Amino acid sequence: MPPTGEVTALMRIPFPLARLTALAPIFLALGACKMEVLKPSGYIAERQKDLLLASTGLMMLIIIPVMVLIVWFSWRYRASNRQATYAPDWDHSTKFELVIWAAPLLIIICLGALTWVGTHLLDPFRPLDRLSASEPAPDQKPLQVEVVALDWKWLFIYPEQGVATVNDLAVPVNREIEFTLTSSTVMNAFYIPAMAGMIYAMPAMETKLHGVFNETGDYQGLASHYSGHGFSGMRFKTHALDEAAFDAWLDETRAAGGTLDRAKYLELEKPSENVKPMSFAQVDPELFDRAVNMCVEQGKMCMAEMAALDKQGGTGLAGTMNTGALTRDASIRRGSGIAVLGSAPFQVNSFCTPEDSEKMFAEMRSTQPVTRNDPAPMRGLALPRPDNRLGIIDMPRIIQDARRDNAVEPKL
Repeated sequence: MPPTGEVTALMRIPFPLARLTALAPIFLALGACKMEVLKPSGYIAERQKDLLLASTGLMMLIIIPVMVLIVWFSWRYRASNRQATYAPDWDHSTKFELVIWAAPLLIIICLGALTWVGTHLLDPFRPLDRLSASEPAPDQKPLQVEVVALDWKWLFIYPEQGVATVNDLAVPVNREIEFTLTSSTVMNAFYIPAMAGMIYAMPAMETKLHGVFNETGDYQGLASHYSGHGFSGMRFKTHALDEAAFDAWLDETRAAGGTLDRAKYLELEKPSENVKPMSFAQVDPELFDRAVNMCVEQGKMCMAEMAALDKQGGTGLAGTMNTGALTRDASIRRGSGIAVLGSAPFQVNSFCTPEDSEKMFAEMRSTQPVTRNDPAPMRGLALPRPDNRLGIIDMPRIIQDARRDNAVEPKL
C-alpha cells in the first residue's frame, strides 16, 4: 500500500491527465522514430515529399474550413442560444450551393493536375534528369544494382563490380542508382524512404527504380508489402558513402571471399527469417537473369528460351516428353501444399547448350544508351514538345496530298 499522502496526490490528478501520463512512455518511444519520409536524403524522395505536402495542403483547403464550421455551427446553434436565426423551412441557396460545389471542384482539378504531372515526372522507370536541385544529371552511367526478394531477405547483386550482399546495401552519394528488381516467389515491395518511393518486385518480371542519395549516412530499407511469416524481419541497412568509402567497401567485400553460384542461390532461397548481413566476392553473371526467367535449377528451361521456341512453332513431338523431376519447389518450401499440376513437381528441360544460354542472356542484357529528358517546362510524360496542336504530324505533306486528291484546303 502506498503512503496516504501519495494516494491523496494521485486522487488529485484529473482523470484525462492521468491517462496522458500513462501514455507518456509510448510518446517518448515514438519520439525516437525518424521522419524519413518528411526528411529525405535524396533528390527523388525530396520531390516526392514536396508532392505529398502540396497535395495535403490542397486538401486542407477544404478539410480545415469544414472542421472549423462544424465547431462554429455547433456553438452558434446550440439549444441555449436563443439569438440564433431559426428557419425550419429553409432548403436552398444558390450562392451556398455554388460555394460548396465550385470550391471542391477547383481543388480536385488542381490536385489532379499536380498529381498527374508529378507522378509521371517521378516515374521510377525514368532516368533521372537531376542529381539534386542545383546539379543536373551527368552523362555518367548509373550504378547498376540487381535486387531479388527472397524468403525473407533481400539479395543485392552488383553486376559491374562482380559482388553481392544479403540484407546489406552500399551505394555512392551523388550518383544515380538504377535498381532492377525481381522476386523468387511472391510479390514484394522494395522501399528506402529516404531515397525514393516504393516499387514492387514480382516473380518472373523485372521492375526498375532510379534514385540518388545526396547525403552520406545509414538509412533503413524494408519490405513494405506483406509476404509471409518472416515479413517483419525483412529489413536491411542502406549505407550512402562517398566515392572513396564506397571503393573501400568494395575492396572489403572482395577480401571477405565467398561465391554466389546457382547452387548457393537455391540454398539461400530457402525460407529463413531475420538473416544477418552476408557478402559474396564472386557472383555468377547469369544468376539474376536466370532468377527472372525462373531457371536457376540445372537443366530447367528458361522462360525466354520457351518463348523463343514457341515463336518458332514449338518443338513438336520432341517436346512432349521433355520433362524431368523438379529438384526443389519454392511453393512447397513456403508451405503452400502440393503443386497444382500433381503431387510430383516436374520441370520442362532445356534445349539450349551453355553457349546458347550465354548468347541468349547477352542479348537480353544489351541496353540502349540512357536518354535524359529536359525537366523544364514540366510535361506529363516527359515527351518531346509537339510540333503543332495535332501532335508530331507532317502537316505540309497532308495538305499537299489533300490538294492533289480533292483540290480543296482540308478543314482542321
